[in-house]
This record gives sequence, C-alpha cells and structure tokens, in this order.
Amino acid sequence: MKQPDWTEAVEHLKQADPKMAAIIERIGACKLEIRHTHSIFYTLLRSIVYQQLAGKAAAAILKRVEAVTAGDGVLPTPEQILAAPDSALRGAGLSQNKLLAVRDLSAKTLDGTVPELRVINRMTDDEIIEHISQVRGIGRWTVEMLLIFRIGRPDVLPLDDLGVRKGMQVTYNMRKLPDKKRMVKTAARWRPWRSIGSWYMWRASELK
Repeated sequence: MKQPDWTEAVEHLKQADPKMAAIIERIGACKLEIRHTHSIFYTLLRSIVYQQLAGKAAAAILKRVEAVTAGDGVLPTPEQILAAPDSALRGAGLSQNKLLAVRDLSAKTLDGTVPELRVINRMTDDEIIEHISQVRGIGRWTVEMLLIFRIGRPDVLPLDDLGVRKGMQVTYNMRKLPDKKRMVKTAARWRPWRSIGSWYMWRASELK
C-alpha cells in the first residue's frame, strides 16, 4: 500500500509555527511511515512483547512465540495464542504478566473489544483508545502509537511520550521538560497534523 504524502502537513506546520519551521529546515522531509502489513491484533501483540525490553531481546522472544503458536515464520492468530499451553509461552520468554496480557488481547480481539480494522476506520481516536486500552498491559500510549504508525491518524499528540517532550524542549528552548498542559498549548498550532508534529519532535530529541 502506498505511503502518505506529508507535504501538505509539513507546509502547514512551517507556516503555523516559526520554531517548527526552523526545526523542519534542520531535519528535512517527513519520513513517517505507516505499517500497513500487520493486523491490529499482531501489531498489539508485538507491542506487548516489546514492552520494557531491548529490541534484539524482544525480537527473539516474539520469534519464539510465533514458533510455538503458529509455526516459525507465520504470524499467530488469537485462537492460536489461546490454544498454546502456558508452559510453551513462558518457555518462549514471556513473563507471567505478558503471558496474561497476550491471552487477554487474544480474548478481547475475538469478542470484539479490540475491533477489526474496518470497524476502527469508522471510529474516532478517543473511541479506539477507549476500546483497546481495556486490554491488560495496554495503556493509552500504546494505542496512540497504533493510531500513528499503523492506522495513520494524522492528529495524535502522545502526551506521555518522553521523546516528544524532549523534542519540544529542544525546539522551543524550554528550561525544563513541558508538562501535559504546556504540550497541548504548544501543539495547538500544529492541528490537524499533530502526529506529523510529534514525528518532528522525536527527530528533534535526537539532534546533537
């Protein structure tokens, strides 16, 4: 599936906010990519496995989970996760909390609490967050990352994201990290493209 063209968003940000325009000049074109290929279930499964782990360790555990459920190289379904014995999932490297979380995700996917993509596409951001954050181990931030990077919603501002906070501090020469109230006020000029503004804040947080 074709990636979005963010030219309109970038032009809006540059015109709406001189400090954002300056950071865009340093960073260049927006390269925010939408990950179209994975199901909502697998994207969330991956998020749970990756929580609080380094990328390599998490990737190895995820591969073992796939091997003991769907077979190596095949992405597991909710039914396969629920059918797998606890011993197999624990042996793959899942902690007890993550085991409970992936089972809850599977059950709530099957009962519709976690909607299918065609249903999600008709829902507001807040409705999606309300539904999916009912899953054990999944909070608002995880759903916001889903909204930005999987579903492609353009106006999400992840207030709990440290990278976005650091990027704002750099871009707007703040003495300390902004609180949520200041973040909302600062990003008001970015609307309706706060996801793209957030992408630039992540890049700004990495600048030397």
